[in-house]
Amino acid sequence: MTAYKTVNPATGETEKEFPLATKEEVETALAAAQQAFLEWRKAPVEERTKVIARVAELYRERQDELARLIAKEMGKPVVEARGEVKLVASIYDYYATEGPEFLKDEPLEVKGGGDALVRSTPIGPLLGIMPWNYPYYQVARFAAPNLVLGNTILLKHAGSCPQSALAIEKIFHDAGLPEGAYTNLFLDNDQVAEIIADSRVQGVSLTGSERAGAAVAEVAGRNLKKYVLELGGSDPFIVLDSDDLDATVKAAVGGRMGNAGQACTASKRFIVLEDLYEPFVEKFTERMARIKPGDPQQEDTRFGPLSSQSAADGLVEQIQDAVDKGATLRTGGHKVDGPGAYVEPTVLTDVTPEMRAFSEELFGPAAVIYKVASVEEAIDLANGSPYGLGGSVFSADPAKAQDVADQLDTGMVFINSVAQTQADMPFGGVKRSGVGRELGRFGMDEFVNKKLIRTPR
Repeated sequence: MTAYKTVNPATGETEKEFPLATKEEVETALAAAQQAFLEWRKAPVEERTKVIARVAELYRERQDELARLIAKEMGKPVVEARGEVKLVASIYDYYATEGPEFLKDEPLEVKGGGDALVRSTPIGPLLGIMPWNYPYYQVARFAAPNLVLGNTILLKHAGSCPQSALAIEKIFHDAGLPEGAYTNLFLDNDQVAEIIADSRVQGVSLTGSERAGAAVAEVAGRNLKKYVLELGGSDPFIVLDSDDLDATVKAAVGGRMGNAGQACTASKRFIVLEDLYEPFVEKFTERMARIKPGDPQQEDTRFGPLSSQSAADGLVEQIQDAVDKGATLRTGGHKVDGPGAYVEPTVLTDVTPEMRAFSEELFGPAAVIYKVASVEEAIDLANGSPYGLGGSVFSADPAKAQDVADQLDTGMVFINSVAQTQADMPFGGVKRSGVGRELGRFGMDEFVNKKLIRTPR
């Protein structure tokens, strides 16, 4: 069975297949990454940032072909896909511009006199393990800061997006990155474990499922390797009050349905105070029911298929489990008739703890709405999840929203907004949503040697 293949989720057709890397290819890549590191780390930061700035330019120049490629591989509507490419270009631009400042020596005032400083230096080749839902963006978060820092990268992408993985590698090559500084590898799990254990590899970054994160962390820990994990999420969207319920509902639907709901930071659990609950449910359901699927290659499509038929089947099973155990299905709940991995936009209410939808992440166009009697109950329900990635708090009273935000056990909270990402803001979670941070200056503080250089008096 071929592990890496392009299966168009809009049609179910297999379009291209790729073999796994051989043992010899893996060894060649490891040796090249180590050799490239010895040179790349010595290159002036201005030289490194020049290459990364060119990467940003190439993403903009190839925007349409890159967008259509992921529309074909994982079903993202081409309009959304172009937005992802633009975001990626902004991330490479950000680190090309701001990276040198982040790498400046940090002088310390120390007791006893003399001089002391902290110098940020690279640590070596790194392994990145990336998912299919944002094929370019997830790589950029990891690659941009680390290449500017002077590390080199081996990249294992998702099995469902091999062509976009190769397109990323080509951009780095065309931008002038030295041979071996970024290498794409088609790997299985056993090969991943062997690479993490290799003495030349100094760290691993994974964006993916909780199960994958636990497996990678176990191998990394056993081999004393640094790791960053960005895992699942079940982000709460808390409605305390609203002076414009239509606008709040519009934001809620947008937060649930971007990328067909296949985002770790998507709003998934809608927690509404009881005085607004019924009108919120009515308006939210009506908006969800109006959303129609389409061909992701068409310019007017805003809702495409899920990434695969298995993903669609799994989501429908979670929904059906809730319905079978007494949840109310307000709209949707089924696969769309015809070819492709399409699932109807779905709204569930009356979800209780014995249902899978209560505790599991619903990775697709399905929302769960809860009614609560108080702000305290809203906070308790929001924090009752094993995940802690992001969250949203909506209120006409900013001080009230800030107070609730402060009590949420998440890595990110957005006030009167759904979760957003941009190059200069840190990204990451707590609890079972992962460890470490990406983006902003924090993105350069993970795989780095913060070296103390001390000259006593």
